[in-house]
Order: sequence, then structure tokens, then C-alpha cells
Amino acid sequence: MLALPAGCAAPGETVSFKGPLPGTEADIAELTQAILALGSDIDPDEAARAARVSYEATHELAIQYQITDPALVHNTKVNLGLKPRGLCKHWAEDMEARLLAEKFQTLSILRAIGELVGIDHSTAVISPKGGDIYDGIVVDPWRKGGTLTWIATAEDTAWGWAPRLEVLARRGLVRYTDGYESSQYLRGY
Repeated sequence: MLALPAGCAAPGETVSFKGPLPGTEADIAELTQAILALGSDIDPDEAARAARVSYEATHELAIQYQITDPALVHNTKVNLGLKPRGLCKHWAEDMEARLLAEKFQTLSILRAIGELVGIDHSTAVISPKGGDIYDGIVVDPWRKGGTLTWIATAEDTAWGWAPRLEVLARRGLVRYTDGYESSQYLRGY
């Protein structure tokens, strides 16, 4: 149980933390349409499933990560050992895993890394099958503290997104970049 400060609950009242609110059916439908707009070869059922999984995974992970603060405050708590997970790399890794588990035939699930004011940020990207991150949609639960943000990668210019392996290779953190990743070098991204 989480006791809320005065003004948030009645005196003596406690409430159970359930994390940020999940996406609504309207939110899921809007993301579904955006995914379908990525290409005529995208299966409508896959687009709907990818949208639903993105919103449901965001909500489930927010609860698992114990999200109660804005992203940078939560990061500090993770880095101090006060919270279990919830850095952007955790969100990206777990979102990618949940989406990859769907074994989409008309969609690719990719990872990107960007930088804004000296802060590295990792995210998952949904693209048409065979597309790259620039053809897709960033699905980012981190930046609004457990509320899914999604936006076309090409429109999300503030972060300067680049393919994850490209960034890691440039930094000397991958052994090879032929599509297979060496986890020995990729921990932390």
C-alpha cells in the first residue's frame, strides 16, 4: 500500500499503487492506424496486436518497475539501488522482447539509440518488415514515466535516433555488426 500525501487522499486513507494509467481502446486504435500507415503490406491484425502489446507491456512494466516519478527521477532511484529497473535501456529491452515474442511476419522490431543534451536514450521501434528505424514508429514508455509515447522516428528529431548496432559499433562496443549481437559487449544498452 502506498500512503498518499495530504491533498491526494482523504486523511488516513491509503491507496494501492497500480502504476500509470494503461492506454485506452482509442489510444490502441490510433497506434494501430499509425502502424498500418507505415506500408500497404502490413497485416491489420499484426498492426492491432503490436499496438495492444505496446500499451499493455508499458502498463505492466510500469507496475513491475514501480514507476512513481518522472523518468529522470526514477533513473536516479534505479542508479541508487532504490528501484529495481526502469532506465530507458530496460524499457527498450523489455519492450523489444515483448514485441519480438509476437513473431510478426509483416513488421520488424528494432532498437535505436539517440542523444539529447548529453543523455543517451534507448528505445524500441516498430517498422515494416525489412524496414529500418527511419521507416518506423518509436514506442517509448520511458520519456513520460510509464505512459507510452509513440511517434514516427522521422518526426522525433530531437533525439537524433540511429540504429542501435551502428551506435554501439561506433563506440567500439560490438565485435561485429552482421545482424548478430554479442551480449558480452552490449550489456547496458
